[in-house]
Amino acid sequence: MKDVIVIIGAGMIGQAIARRVGSGKHVLLANLHEEPLSVAVTTFKNAGFDISSTLVDISSRESIKTLVETATSKGRITGVINAAGVSPSQAPIEAILKVDLYGTAVILEEFGNVIAEGGSGIVISSQSGHRLPALTLEEDKLLAMTPAEELLSLPMLQPENIKDTLHAYQLSKRGNSLRVMAEAVRWGKRGARVNTISPGIIITPLANDELNGPRGEGYRRMIEGCPVRRAGTPDEVGQVAALLMGPDGGFITGSDFLMDGGVTSSYFFGELAQKK
Repeated sequence: MKDVIVIIGAGMIGQAIARRVGSGKHVLLANLHEEPLSVAVTTFKNAGFDISSTLVDISSRESIKTLVETATSKGRITGVINAAGVSPSQAPIEAILKVDLYGTAVILEEFGNVIAEGGSGIVISSQSGHRLPALTLEEDKLLAMTPAEELLSLPMLQPENIKDTLHAYQLSKRGNSLRVMAEAVRWGKRGARVNTISPGIIITPLANDELNGPRGEGYRRMIEGCPVRRAGTPDEVGQVAALLMGPDGGFITGSDFLMDGGVTSSYFFGELAQKK
């Protein structure tokens, strides 16, 4: 049986990572919706990859457990990439917390129980988590270590304490990086590693929708006001993921990699600081 790479989320970033880490392995591509999943699988098959697919709803532990069972039936799980999620413009507060925060926590818990020795995981987070004001040490610990089934009951995550969907998204993404730090300790006991990548604006169909939607002005301002003066590409995220998952990244675990063209730097110390 081949080594298995599980890609959760059939979008451009998930596909870009799969292209770099999936050669010679079995790629299991999982997604909430069938149509983009089918298109992606056809593309990978035509490019010579050994690939299969399945549906998954990461807001459901049972669905994630079924995904784990499907993956383990195909071989030894040596890679897990969670590139699924919803944005502040796509969903209400409750859905953002259930998918982006709770779903990621469950993925880390369930795959952390089966990841092979020498394996590696990546969670795609967001630059937004870096722009959330500092939390208390106790709040950090709660986001990092509260069992997944208790996460959404935390007082700090109740509707009266969350301003809007962006705030929910920022909390979720900060929670992702904290959770990965904590899970890295547990994954390490299996001889595996896990890290977070926090991209900025990466040009995908979703980003193009945002650029042309009600939040488009803010997106364009971030691009124009950041040090590199452009958005990123899925392939650039894929290159960082390949480094982290490969032998050259063997000393890296529990870390978060911010790759946003300097938007966060400019937000705190540059041109964007004057326009908040």
